[in-house]
Amino acid sequence: MKLTQKWQNFLAQELASDSFEALSSFLQEAYKQHTIYPCYEDIFRTFSLIAPEDVKVIIIGQDPYHGENQANGLAFSVHKGVKIPPSLRNIYKELIDDIGCKEPKDGDLTSWAKQGVFLINSVLTVEQAKPNSHREKGWEAFTDSVIKKLSSEMEHLVFILWGAPSQKKAALIDEKRHLILKAPHPSPLSAYRGFFGSKPFSQTNNYLQKNGLSEIAWCLESKSPTNLFDT
Repeated sequence: MKLTQKWQNFLAQELASDSFEALSSFLQEAYKQHTIYPCYEDIFRTFSLIAPEDVKVIIIGQDPYHGENQANGLAFSVHKGVKIPPSLRNIYKELIDDIGCKEPKDGDLTSWAKQGVFLINSVLTVEQAKPNSHREKGWEAFTDSVIKKLSSEMEHLVFILWGAPSQKKAALIDEKRHLILKAPHPSPLSAYRGFFGSKPFSQTNNYLQKNGLSEIAWCLESKSPTNLFDT
């Protein structure tokens, strides 16, 4: 579990805090005593794929998937070969409807991350089969600091906030410098309340283009076998 040097420099103050030190100690014991996701080496994977200055879009999730072999260190993403979870399946439905992509073949969002899409959860670890088990252990202070610092030091970012917990992060973001897109969570429990039809992908690219930045190639590989989806 180690941040790249650029992120260490960018977050030096937070990494030196008592809160982060306590979180690190908690995680060391948790990984020894329980099955925790993602694997220890992937906790900061979303940071390893993007330098701070290359971030264009921030999608904020809640906590990692808590099932075996699912979490891969990127919010909403799963390893290749793993069945696509319901929330991500709904994200893909909106992706197809919004900008005409073909159905992705897997749930790995690494290609988004490599283009500057920062897929971060509010809490970066979770115990197996226990959603929200690592809430209030220190992650929130850390990820809030990341969001606030990106907002204050960068220009023309797009923050995509799905669901009430993520939308609370809007208070950390300077809406005069950035675009904030809010919608219900893509979970099957809430997606029909306004997530579908929210067009986050086209709105993001329109904003980036307007501000002289390259668009995100949102479309992933096509021809997905239907048996990859949960039923």
